[in-house]
Amino acid sequence: MASRALGGHGAWVLRLCKHGAAILQPRVTPPVCRLKSSIQYLARKDLPKLAYQKLKGKSPGVIFLPGFASDMNAQKAVALEDFCKSLGHSFIRFDYTGCGNSEGNMKECTIGKWKKDVLSILDDVSEGPQILVGSSMGGWLMLLVALARPEKIAALVGVAPAADHFVTVFNELPLEEKKSAEEKDEWKLASKYSEEGFYTIPYSFIKEAENHCLLNSPIPITSPIRLIHGMKDEEVPWHVSMQIADRVLSTDVDVILRKHGLHRMSEKDDIKLLVYTIDDLIDKLTTLG
Repeated sequence: MASRALGGHGAWVLRLCKHGAAILQPRVTPPVCRLKSSIQYLARKDLPKLAYQKLKGKSPGVIFLPGFASDMNAQKAVALEDFCKSLGHSFIRFDYTGCGNSEGNMKECTIGKWKKDVLSILDDVSEGPQILVGSSMGGWLMLLVALARPEKIAALVGVAPAADHFVTVFNELPLEEKKSAEEKDEWKLASKYSEEGFYTIPYSFIKEAENHCLLNSPIPITSPIRLIHGMKDEEVPWHVSMQIADRVLSTDVDVILRKHGLHRMSEKDDIKLLVYTIDDLIDKLTTLG
């Protein structure tokens, strides 16, 4: 690929192609150039305002979808903004309802409501085809949005994509715990990323999320897809990325595994890999386009 705005080659990454052999490709170091951008708000009729930051530029644009209880100031989001600025491509990062600087109460949110948030950003803020970059729960949402707006999606990049995650983990609980959660309308999901050591999730959230599960049937997405997952991920097993790759109809699918990668994939080398992957996609899309 043409490394347009990137530095020299670093280490190598194992890329598993959906219908081909594994290949080795070099990782590339992104430039560092901080961009100062201000928060804007998307007003929506009868819905909470969404906070976002937008960098104007060429197509395809890039939109970052944060993970559960995260926001647009995550390391990956900021790094991608710098990268897109260096290439002159448009970039959007935003906060879901009830998160960060957006309006609303997170305790009242559902997968369906957050999917609407992403659609609002895609429909009313972005321009032209977009590469959706979904981290953890954002990886689940990017698949749902790609199904709803296939004409607006240039490609998808999932970082530890958590498709069906809450429902899968809940269904693995002992029957007694499930009954208790239903009676209390409350489930404590253990997580080392929460200050309390767990996230308190309403039972109603789980029931609503069941309407958005994807892994039990073919997923009719045909755009290019890249899935990056750490093999040391203790939150969302890397096998989930393999399931997604198997279920989607797209034949242009790569699963990229990092042997020592953790769930957040926010170490310096993780972010370099993410930037390289997106740069590779942009190069491919603009060449084909």
